[in-house]
Amino acid sequence: MRLLRFLFKDLFRSLQTAGGRQFLWLLLRYADRPRNKPFRAQVGPFRFRVVDGLSFAWQYKEIFTDEFYRFTTNEEIPVIYDCGANIGMSLAYFRQQYPAARIVAFEADPAIGQVLADNLTVNGIQNVELINKAVWINDAGVDFSSAEADAGSIYSTGQQQRVPSVRLRDYLLREPRIDMLKMDIEGAEADVLADCRDALGNVRNMFIEYHSYVGHPQALGGILQMLETAGFRYYVDTNQHRVRPFLNRRYNGNDVMDLQLNVFAYRE
Repeated sequence: MRLLRFLFKDLFRSLQTAGGRQFLWLLLRYADRPRNKPFRAQVGPFRFRVVDGLSFAWQYKEIFTDEFYRFTTNEEIPVIYDCGANIGMSLAYFRQQYPAARIVAFEADPAIGQVLADNLTVNGIQNVELINKAVWINDAGVDFSSAEADAGSIYSTGQQQRVPSVRLRDYLLREPRIDMLKMDIEGAEADVLADCRDALGNVRNMFIEYHSYVGHPQALGGILQMLETAGFRYYVDTNQHRVRPFLNRRYNGNDVMDLQLNVFAYRE
């Protein structure tokens, strides 16, 4: 039995919970569909317009099965900022877990933003301030390349377009308290966080998906130092465990990125 658990560890773990079993079902049903081909999918009480089957399945695992964004609060009306809301699965989770929350959501990709708005309407997810602009260090716009799924970035090698932007720092300074700041902005996080350094005092919890792009300086050390200075504790995690990492220097064989990991920052 121990040998079987070792050989099939991830499968065994997934089968132990309803969320894990749902994730396996999504993988079986949608993950092998052609990439970046839109379709509609039902999962639990939600019906999503999906732009990529594999990304959809893994988003479900992180958000609903592993509950990356779960936090505790005594506030009657928690304040949640979702930077990089994509198709809205994170917003569905936030609204389900924190029904009274005031949510502000940002999405840089114009096409994904339309899908996001549609998903909010179809699922009756209300009272979300949706801003179809990139979070950035100013409001002058930024060059952005869409990846059609969940990897659109200012660093992507595809054709870029100028998209509107907002300075996140200005938004944070308006809030007396932010219970959760979620940041999944595909490489822009280092610049944005550096610009927000003096505006994080009222943030209680923060999720940062860190991305390191080949040919660009790595900024993880600076991010962690900033979190320490701002009074956060943090936990760093990655689902990638490389074999021979001195030789295997890419993230999942990616030609553009060489590291992706998650930073969970919180105040005690």
